[in-house]
Amino acid sequence: MMGNNLVKSAALDFGIQWGCWAVAALLKTEKFYDMAGSATFALLAYQSLSSGGQYFLRQKINTGLVLTWALRLGSYLVTRIMKDGEDKRFNNVRDKPSIFWVYWTIQGVWVFITLLPTLIVNSKQRDRDLTTNDYIGWVIWAIGFFFEAVGDYQKSAFRANPDNAGKFITTGLWSISRHPNYFGEILMWLGIYISSTSVLKGVEHVGVISPVFVAYLLTRVSGIPLLEKSSAKRWGSSPAYQQYVKSTAKLIPYIF
Repeated sequence: MMGNNLVKSAALDFGIQWGCWAVAALLKTEKFYDMAGSATFALLAYQSLSSGGQYFLRQKINTGLVLTWALRLGSYLVTRIMKDGEDKRFNNVRDKPSIFWVYWTIQGVWVFITLLPTLIVNSKQRDRDLTTNDYIGWVIWAIGFFFEAVGDYQKSAFRANPDNAGKFITTGLWSISRHPNYFGEILMWLGIYISSTSVLKGVEHVGVISPVFVAYLLTRVSGIPLLEKSSAKRWGSSPAYQQYVKSTAKLIPYIF
C-alpha cells in the first residue's frame, strides 16, 4: 500500500511540475511557479489521504496541517510576485527552457521529499492511539507556523511602508532572528515528522529526510545564503547593519 501510494504521488508530483514547466517555458514566465509548488503540496497530501481510505485522526490532522501551510504560504508568495512583477531567481533562466526545466524538477523533488512523512502515514491501514510524540510534534508545528506567518506578515508590512524604502527590518520577530520565517518553516516539517514517528516502523523512518532536507536547503542552498549575500551587498557597509548582524541570531532566536 505504501509503495503504491508513493509511486502515485511521485507520478502526480512530477507530472504537474513538468506540465507547468511546458506552459511556463512557452510563456517565458515564472509567475505561477510558487503557486504550482504550494498547490502540489496540497493536492498530494489530500490525494494520499483519499487513496489510503482510512481517515484516521492522525492522518487527518497531519494532512490538515499541510493544507493550512500550503494555503497560507501559497497565498503569500503569489501575492508577493504579483506585486513585484518578477522573481529574480529566474532572471537568467526563464528564456532557457532546458535550465528552466531543472528548476521545475527541483521543485518536484522538494515537494516529494518534504511530504514523505505525511505520504507514509496516510498509507497506513492500521491506526495507533495518539502518543506523546503526536502532541509534541503538533506543538512544534504550531510554533513554527507562528514564526513563519508572523515573520512574513511583519516583513510585508515593513516593506509596504514608504518610510522604510531602502531600509532593513529589525523589529518584531526580526529583532531576535535574521530569518524567523525560515526558522518557522524548519520547525513545521520537523513537527510533522515527530508526529509521524508514532506509527513509522523500520525503513519508514526514512521520513526524517524531510526536515533534514528542508533545513539543508534553507541554510545551505537557496534560502539564507542567497539572502545573506544580497543583504551584505546592499547594506554591508552600513554600521547599523553590521551591528544588527553581530547582535542578532542568524536563524534560531537568541542562539548565535
